[in-house]
Amino acid sequence: MAINGKIANIAAIKQFCIVMKNKELIAGISAQSGLNAEEVSEMLAAFSSVLSARLVDNDSVSLHGLGTFEVKKKGERVSVNPVSGKRYLVPPKLTPVFKPGTTLKTKIKEMKTV
Repeated sequence: MAINGKIANIAAIKQFCIVMKNKELIAGISAQSGLNAEEVSEMLAAFSSVLSARLVDNDSVSLHGLGTFEVKKKGERVSVNPVSGKRYLVPPKLTPVFKPGTTLKTKIKEMKTV
């Protein structure tokens, strides 16, 4: 019952979320920058490549006004299978994280709630 309740909550949240697709992002940047879609697409591919390479090298990438991308180490933990109730050990892992900057946080706080 708890799992079905969580699924229902996720479905309710998703109906309010609007996801920008890659083509829409390219079109938006193209419209604001005056670059054509192909140039913007190449720029985004280069950005993704450079960002990924820096994160793989365990560096952080800070974008003024937006935030910081970095790699965090999540420690070993015990988890429980909700169906069987069996406990198991989840090994430590590295995961990419994004920490929003002050400017972005301020803009989000100023948004009207739905």
